[in-house]
Amino acid sequence: MLLKRLTEAVGPSGFEDEIRQVIYEEIKDYADQIYTDPMGNLIAEKHGTRPGPKVLLCAHMDEVSLMIAAIDPDGMIQFRHIGGIDDRILVAKQVLIGKNRISGVIGSKPAHHQTAEERRKPIPLDELRIDIGASSREEALRCVKPGDFAVFATKYEEIGVRRAKSKSFDDRVGCAVLVETIKKNFDIPVVFGFAVQEEIGLRGAGPLAYRVQPDIALVLEGTLASDIPGTVPHGRATELGKGPAISLMDSGSVHNRKFIDHMQEVAEESGIPYQFRNTIAGGNDAGRIHISRTGVLSGVVSVPTRYIHAPSQMISLDDYENTILLVEKFLQSVEQGGLTS
Repeated sequence: MLLKRLTEAVGPSGFEDEIRQVIYEEIKDYADQIYTDPMGNLIAEKHGTRPGPKVLLCAHMDEVSLMIAAIDPDGMIQFRHIGGIDDRILVAKQVLIGKNRISGVIGSKPAHHQTAEERRKPIPLDELRIDIGASSREEALRCVKPGDFAVFATKYEEIGVRRAKSKSFDDRVGCAVLVETIKKNFDIPVVFGFAVQEEIGLRGAGPLAYRVQPDIALVLEGTLASDIPGTVPHGRATELGKGPAISLMDSGSVHNRKFIDHMQEVAEESGIPYQFRNTIAGGNDAGRIHISRTGVLSGVVSVPTRYIHAPSQMISLDDYENTILLVEKFLQSVEQGGLTS
């Protein structure tokens, strides 16, 4: 299954080689031109049957992860974040280190040995270690070394009613939407950009857009769903099962009102459920794309994702499939002249 292949592949920021190859194998038979730029972005172009407007669909390949920083004399491994991770979710999680997927467990001083004050606070990063079962630094160095990456070991699984969980729906779910969309044909030129290093500062998308020079850009993301205990209904960013989420504003951009209105119109005319992303927290590759060259008419549609940036993330398969349908209808509307830059 596509979502399983994409989410279980490894691809930390700066180490996107494996996921890039997996995506390449999925799309190589559908593109008129496909290449990788110096940043590592994977770019696939379908030229269409008539000139512009050129549309860029973009999703990022990288995932939040960890980097090996040092190895203690007893073989325990110090690490740091790659991307934004809440330290509170790390204890006792299984990770896979490096290309050889060395298994490890994140551990800390047990609660029995903590003071009452320590038990009331999150365990700081410098007190966490990855345990690979080594008894000395020399033994650990036979398997891992500083600079290696580590990813969460969560497998893809469909659970409940039309739900799925895995480690990297942010943003492999967006990549999956692009993969499914590239299999369809459109009259206008469409470029499919799989970007690198989004999680550490939107670094790949700017050069990608500068090279492609699109007239219109649509970013596909996995975004935070907050339909969980502790959030009031009016304060929820998005909710699972209520459809693709159209962004209004985030930390990187105020999205073009014409784009938002058009996407809403497309969804309503096509009978596709949708919601607005009801928060300005976070950012995405549109923050770089929309200011590329002289500016790009841009927007963002996301698949709501519970427990984002955590070892196990959850989506609604209905939201995922409706996002694929919305992207198709959007491109058809652009073909018909429904949105111009």
